[in-house]
Amino acid sequence: MCYETSLTKTQKVIENHFKVPMKIPDLFQPYYHQSGFSNPYLYVIPQEDPSQIYPMEWGLIAPFGERDIQGFRKKYNTLNAKSETVLDSRMYQKPTLEGRCLIIADGFFEPHHDKEGAQPYYCYLENRQLFTFAGIYTQVDDDYWSASILTTSANPFFEKIHNKKKRMPLVLDPSMEGNWIDNHLNESQIKEILNDGFIEKEFDAHPVSKDLYKRGINTNEPRILERV
Repeated sequence: MCYETSLTKTQKVIENHFKVPMKIPDLFQPYYHQSGFSNPYLYVIPQEDPSQIYPMEWGLIAPFGERDIQGFRKKYNTLNAKSETVLDSRMYQKPTLEGRCLIIADGFFEPHHDKEGAQPYYCYLENRQLFTFAGIYTQVDDDYWSASILTTSANPFFEKIHNKKKRMPLVLDPSMEGNWIDNHLNESQIKEILNDGFIEKEFDAHPVSKDLYKRGINTNEPRILERV
């Protein structure tokens, strides 16, 4: 699962890193903690137009849900999609074939379970450098896109962090980013990236405040990333 993310870098740093501009620059604000359950914007480089970074609502809207988006969201949780089954899914097959994307982040949060319950951990690369999740998206109308983060079975490191469900988001190796949004990928090539595309760099993680899971508390602050 990956339902909580961070993107603390400035717009200029993000644009310089990926060498593309924001499509709607006035919309972007860095964030320390963002919960997918509020269906916020993710910042995404899409297959159809990799020359810009798009704001996309977190939680993919399938075509059959476009007439009643609120009803669709009540029935389906599409914040994540399992990479092992996306090509066989009525919900996700077409976006996986035709609507792949890079979802930008510099960290994410995962729950670690013990006898006292869930303890959130913040997960990040060295120096909290930028990375991308493998994602899929749909275009709902002219100015509205929605996206899901792909997940996969946890590697040995994330098995210890996310020790209950043993899942992790599919963070792409930089060498795979261009391939993932290549219009000419066939199904076999897509499967290859889904199976072997996880980043080679090692992640680090540390426990953070359980305020992350509480309602009515502002967690979009630098303190939420601090080790406890």
